[in-house]
Amino acid sequence: MALNLVHIIDQVGKDKGIDKEVLIEALKSAMLKAAEKRFGSGKDIEAHYQEEEGEIELFVFKSVVDEVTNTDLEISLEDAKKLDPEVVVGDSLGVKLDSREFGRIDAQTAKQIIIQKVREAERENVFKEYSEKKDEIVTGIVQRFEKGDIIVDLGRTEALLPKKEQVRREGYRQGDRIRGIICDVKAEARGPQVVLSRSQPDFIVKLFQMEVPEIYEGIVEVRKAAREPGDRAKIAVYSNTSEVDPVGACVGVKGSRVQAVVQELKGEKIDIVHWSDDPAVFAKNTLSPAQISKVIVDEAEHSLEVVVPDDQLSLAIGKKGQNVRLAAKITGWKIDIRTETEAQKEAISPEEALRKEVEAASEMEAEALATELSAEGPRDSVESLEGVGPKTAKALVDAGYKSISEILGASVEELEKVEGIGKKKAEKILNAATEYGKS
Repeated sequence: MALNLVHIIDQVGKDKGIDKEVLIEALKSAMLKAAEKRFGSGKDIEAHYQEEEGEIELFVFKSVVDEVTNTDLEISLEDAKKLDPEVVVGDSLGVKLDSREFGRIDAQTAKQIIIQKVREAERENVFKEYSEKKDEIVTGIVQRFEKGDIIVDLGRTEALLPKKEQVRREGYRQGDRIRGIICDVKAEARGPQVVLSRSQPDFIVKLFQMEVPEIYEGIVEVRKAAREPGDRAKIAVYSNTSEVDPVGACVGVKGSRVQAVVQELKGEKIDIVHWSDDPAVFAKNTLSPAQISKVIVDEAEHSLEVVVPDDQLSLAIGKKGQNVRLAAKITGWKIDIRTETEAQKEAISPEEALRKEVEAASEMEAEALATELSAEGPRDSVESLEGVGPKTAKALVDAGYKSISEILGASVEELEKVEGIGKKKAEKILNAATEYGKS
């Protein structure tokens, strides 16, 4: 029986991947529970594993006393010396229990405890194993479907591919092989819950890492990735050496590498672009294949104004805005696309536009006034009076009569004082001003 116990511990440890010490502790715990049930919980019982004999020994510890009052907790000095001649009063002595006293029920209790401990240890190992594999790609078999979620058999455990982490256009049947990236590992009562994803950007990054040796070796880096799962994705790559073109490395000979990733993603289109620390340059790269005329960077608003030729607008925006959305995701900047025509119209600030409008209006009014004056002559002008020539008009203006209104306010005597104007002429000028006022 002893040899069988050693063999069982070794075999179970290998089959379940459980450390031998964990199994020994499980056996000890099981024997203690069974002993407490058999002999009572009030006793101080310990379990020890003897590897040489390959058995679990149980000891009940009792205090050595001169006179025993509680047989469960005390042993007389006389009986104690039979077990250990050097024992003295006050010592604690371990008395071995006879395992043959255990009945069938006790053995069943021990068995259940061992099974439970082994399961707990196995779950802990699975949790640890898959926690260390987080953000890595695993392959499994589609086991079943539960309310839109896919249960995947990974071998040692089952994984969950939630509906929200699936790609809309993909379809699977029971028994199909499926890949996914481990995005989470949850410790639950019934065991560790491994959560997979096929829709996250990291999934495509890991796929390229598997297909492109330069990425795996660290020569080429995938700096950023953005996806609209099932439709289109963009990845930005960077090379740590000028000798390797990062885009070419990811594409592969005749597109072999990128096609392997596209095939795994069931036909999802992938744009591979050069990474740049300059947001303007990076934006140009990510909006490819559209041609970009100019990129204006607004650091305060963390936004980019992209100017494109008029015939490139639809290409830059993409089908239903997909190209610009992915560009915004991968750059992390807000992107506003305008045509060159729109940019020219909006190049003048509102204040400048208003000023120009005012100037234009003033010029128009001035032109209209000049036209009117040139056609009709200056209004209320002294020269417009009948009988007043240029010389007389100048004399009147020099004397302070600059308009017909001012002449009307004067008397004949006052006008006579103007050089070159007598009484008769003064009366004539005043009469002409009166007639003009009536018209």
